[in-house]
Amino acid sequence: MYNMDKLFEAVAARGPVCVGLDTAADYVPPGERQRASSDAAAILAFNKAIIDATIDAAACFKVQIACYEELGLAGLETYARTLKYLREKKGLVIADIKRGDIADTALRYAKSHFEGDFEADFVTLSPYMGMYSIEPWFSYAQSRGKGAFVLMRTSNRGMRDFEYLELKTDPPAENAAGAGVPGGSVPPRRLYHAVGDKLAELAGTRRGVYGYGAFGAVLGCTEREEAAAIRGRYSGLFFLIPGYGAQGGAADDAALLLRKGNGGVVNASRSILKAWTAAPGAENEGAAADNPAGRDGVNNAFAAEAARGAALEMRDAIRKAVKNRDREEEP
Repeated sequence: MYNMDKLFEAVAARGPVCVGLDTAADYVPPGERQRASSDAAAILAFNKAIIDATIDAAACFKVQIACYEELGLAGLETYARTLKYLREKKGLVIADIKRGDIADTALRYAKSHFEGDFEADFVTLSPYMGMYSIEPWFSYAQSRGKGAFVLMRTSNRGMRDFEYLELKTDPPAENAAGAGVPGGSVPPRRLYHAVGDKLAELAGTRRGVYGYGAFGAVLGCTEREEAAAIRGRYSGLFFLIPGYGAQGGAADDAALLLRKGNGGVVNASRSILKAWTAAPGAENEGAAADNPAGRDGVNNAFAAEAARGAALEMRDAIRKAVKNRDREEEP
């Protein structure tokens, strides 16, 4: 069984929420940060509280390594200890590392993040040095069941600089009918389509028990008009879906990239990690937004409970959007 199969089962059991532990030190309640021996220690304690509060409400967790690298060796220790804690809690982990080098270098990166102190269940990869840069990672799908999400069409502001470049070459024959496009018309073939087509080929060589490839794609939910066509065209790819919440994506947008509520996980970071700053009842905890001194009274337990509420609200909103969409598509 591939880790992608385990992720499918986790979504079926707990919903499609992916909690992003992209934890900056200033996300930690000020009092907790001040009492900690260091920012790295404060982040670790905060992460553990968030994990404990959301482990049964999330399909997986995404840990952005940059938030830990910036703190140097102490930060990397916190990164490793966060991953270890998630493994102890039986949580599935996506290491958001966006590596994209080739040959021997890629193999060393793969060993670093699929084994040892930094071991994760999945990683994020950049494909723009070619599939040759993906192959060393892919060997771990066979040997250890590992998975990856390869950048395809992201949700950041600069995605159109390269991902949307129109290609002049003919599309592969199997995609020429405009799969998933109303009326069967063929839209422009863009660079992100070329990435998706290569990943679809790769998926066919290591397909799990639920029909998805061992490696999937990063697919942002901020471009609603293309979502249905993409989901139809790449039915064998499991999606990591960023862009929800702070980047403007909503439950209806994310639902378009799912298949019957599965086939993807929807990531949210700030809207969950910082939910405590606007949580109902925060005033009673000395956390009123206009009272910075009072915010020192908020502890990790309060922040974690707010995070849990945000994750459950997100899960329920996406499930509702999926049901509404399925109802609209019924004959």
